[in-house]
Amino acid sequence: MGKAAADGLIFIEGSGQTYATSTTYEESMLAAGGSLALVDSLMSVAGPRPPIGFALIRPPGHHAVPAGPCVFGNVAIAARHAQRAHGLKRVFIIDFDVHHGNGTQDAFYDDPDVFFCSTHQDGSYPGTGKMRQVGTRDGEGTTLILPLPGGSGHAAMLTALEEVIVPSCLKFKPDILLVSAGYDAHVLDPLASLQFTTATYYHLASTIKQLAREVCNGSCVFFLEGGYNLDALSLSVADTFRGLLDDEESRAKLTDDPAVLYEEPLVGVRRAITEIKAIHSL
Repeated sequence: MGKAAADGLIFIEGSGQTYATSTTYEESMLAAGGSLALVDSLMSVAGPRPPIGFALIRPPGHHAVPAGPCVFGNVAIAARHAQRAHGLKRVFIIDFDVHHGNGTQDAFYDDPDVFFCSTHQDGSYPGTGKMRQVGTRDGEGTTLILPLPGGSGHAAMLTALEEVIVPSCLKFKPDILLVSAGYDAHVLDPLASLQFTTATYYHLASTIKQLAREVCNGSCVFFLEGGYNLDALSLSVADTFRGLLDDEESRAKLTDDPAVLYEEPLVGVRRAITEIKAIHSL
């Protein structure tokens, strides 16, 4: 960051086209601080059901490791803050970005009180995130990695949600849900080849909302991660908001184009889901 401040623009070695500018550090501080402030706001609301939060922040942070391209791991920092500042014990993190959240996984790989659950495109950047990675030492069993084959879309993600993510969360019984909400799995996003649609994100949001109400009195915060087609990103985030609100219908039928979709590799998806369920006794 010092070099970026001095030179104005640097490309971060080994991370493709990831770059930093003279203001990246300040912006990253604002993103991480905004994440903590949102958790604080959620925890300050009295009553039987707190509102769900969504941190519209950039830059994203789930790749943040000591030598990695992200500056701060926003969701990881928020998880620790929820525990240390608000006395919450168990945190469940859902990461549905198209890329594996290697930084978040590394932060909690031996931690029994933080469950990290990641779906991502198999073989995508940064090349990490394997099904047999389940945690280590006291944290064994609290990491669940489900790589999805390229071409996986709405049906694949909703099946993974219903058969893997929801049962894992019910089993773990967290005090709060945190969501790394990446929108680069959208079919129109240029960085990978999954086929999520606006409707997919609506169903993810509405299901996670109900899950949070069932396991932790509704305590849930979403954090913006990837998403690089601005039209798809804006439409999907808006439909996420509708999914988080009660009695709001999706507008995906007005925006999603079925003509851009192709057949999902559901045989490979079923194979992956069957294997992960066996690994985690689901």
